[in-house]
Amino acid sequence: MIIQHILTSFIASAAFGIIFNIPKKLLINSGFVGMVGWMIYFLFAEHQLNGVAATFIAAFFVAMISTIFARIYKTPVTIFSVSGIIPLVPGGLAFEAMRHVVFNDYNTAISLAAKAFMISGVIAMGLIFSEVINQLVKRKWKS
Repeated sequence: MIIQHILTSFIASAAFGIIFNIPKKLLINSGFVGMVGWMIYFLFAEHQLNGVAATFIAAFFVAMISTIFARIYKTPVTIFSVSGIIPLVPGGLAFEAMRHVVFNDYNTAISLAAKAFMISGVIAMGLIFSEVINQLVKRKWKS
């Protein structure tokens, strides 16, 4: 089962890299970033950590790895971070929320939509927190 998660997260991230027209030589790396992000999420979620917290930690590491790859390959960070967060995006959860709205099950819809919103928010927070840490480290090295 873990192999299936590794492969599908890698393929999803690399495929979005193709859609976003990133350089072909970096597709493997962008797939790797998404795969690592998903594996971090999966490991924390499997060990009874809240899905929102697991997503925050995974998004943080996606941003950190993206920054490292961007420096190594001298490319923008977004090449790796955008395709790297794709496996973490709560598309299925948002779909289920809307499906419950259609079936007039508003209590469940609100619960699912709130969770999807929180996950989306912590993805952004993880990316921003990583950048703040990165800037603090840069300042520390300069002084």
